[in-house]
Amino acid sequence: MASSNIYVGLEIGTSKVCLVVGEVRSDGAIKILGVGQHPSAGVRKSEVVDPETVQTCLHDALSRAEERSDVEINTVFLAVTGSHIESLNNRGTIRVADEQMEITPEDLEEVKKIARDVPIPKENGYVHSIIQHYYVDGQEKVLNPLGMVGQKLEADYHIIHGTKTRIQNVIKCVREVPLEVEDIVFSPVAAAQVVLNREAKNEGALLLDIGGGTTDYICFVDGAVVASGCVAIGGDHITNDIALVLKIPLSRAEKLKVAHGSASLRNIAHGEIPIEGESGKTVEQELLNQIMNARATELLAVIAEPLRKQGVLNKLGKGIFLTGGSSLMKGIGEVTSEIFGVPVQESGSAAMSGPSALFENPQYATPVGLIRYAQLLDEQRPRKGALSKLGQRFEKILGGKR
Repeated sequence: MASSNIYVGLEIGTSKVCLVVGEVRSDGAIKILGVGQHPSAGVRKSEVVDPETVQTCLHDALSRAEERSDVEINTVFLAVTGSHIESLNNRGTIRVADEQMEITPEDLEEVKKIARDVPIPKENGYVHSIIQHYYVDGQEKVLNPLGMVGQKLEADYHIIHGTKTRIQNVIKCVREVPLEVEDIVFSPVAAAQVVLNREAKNEGALLLDIGGGTTDYICFVDGAVVASGCVAIGGDHITNDIALVLKIPLSRAEKLKVAHGSASLRNIAHGEIPIEGESGKTVEQELLNQIMNARATELLAVIAEPLRKQGVLNKLGKGIFLTGGSSLMKGIGEVTSEIFGVPVQESGSAAMSGPSALFENPQYATPVGLIRYAQLLDEQRPRKGALSKLGQRFEKILGGKR
């Protein structure tokens, strides 16, 4: 990379709209130039339900990001998520032409196309096709088969897909600001770029991104993505349960959760907790923790069960990494370890310069990860940039229109 490039990551979440501006320097180092954020409105479970309201929030966040970074923002890398996003693993196989023998870029593209040729709902489009491992004439886990001599090329891919219209709606919302969407990225794919290093991916790691309305996850074994998805339960659901049981407003339930609650039932300090703003009203510490534990347990079990059936939980040598705003909830690490039977590790963002204290906060893993994703994508794609165009890469989602 001859000179520095500036990228912008945009996350439209249940709790906040956030833009992060990052500069990738010629040596590959990333400097965070600024951030703009605004509380979300018009978003439910990480999906846009009121575009005009979301655009108002986005305009405000955009103005702050431009002011703080001194950068005029025209294009963004956009995080997408939602319970409609699904994934699967599939293998593609081709025979290499006898007169050719050496494996070519065209062969890699063909085997990828075959791996993607699996039944998905007709209303869905591809978001990512992520290579897991190559095999050449039975030789396992070839890192780069290009130029190798072989007769049979096989490739395992992790395929992520989602409902076209629901992805279209968030892209349309951003374009009307107007901002051009350079690429879309499934949220945990982005977060993993800064939370998990190569060692963690190689030894086996599960990333849980617990947001306000959803929890995203991505699992690596032997350096490859083996599972990913989104569950429509997050920290806001715990707040809602507290409000319902105690019959108090959501704002007071949120303060109670953050200041006094814990998702864990271990070592509960018995006693009454005064509820702020509710004159003379208190709640038992044990009851508060029980409410939080019940919903947290439900959420984690929904993710753990399919991974257990897939047989990957005993392959997580590096353990589980928690990120997202709701991962700051007290006791969530203990409950996670209990449900999965796997140790929970301390998460930390990859080294970056700029206002680092802000970006070490797990709330910013996804938008900061989008900067890293953009950097890696730019390094790997052809210099002409043909594959960078959203209208080409996501033809099935956007109908080929820019």
